[in-house]
Amino acid sequence: MNLSLSIGPLVSLIAGVLILIIPRLLNYIVAIYLIVIGLIGLFGVGSLKL
Repeated sequence: MNLSLSIGPLVSLIAGVLILIIPRLLNYIVAIYLIVIGLIGLFGVGSLKL
């Protein structure tokens, strides 16, 4: 099993979680976006074609 992490998706995932900890109305939207992009970057989209 080969696991490689990229710094970009990891940072966006951490930023998304931190924004959710300190909530604001617009920050929820940004946090969800960052978490989704981070998870896609870390784990890939598999067979999902966008």
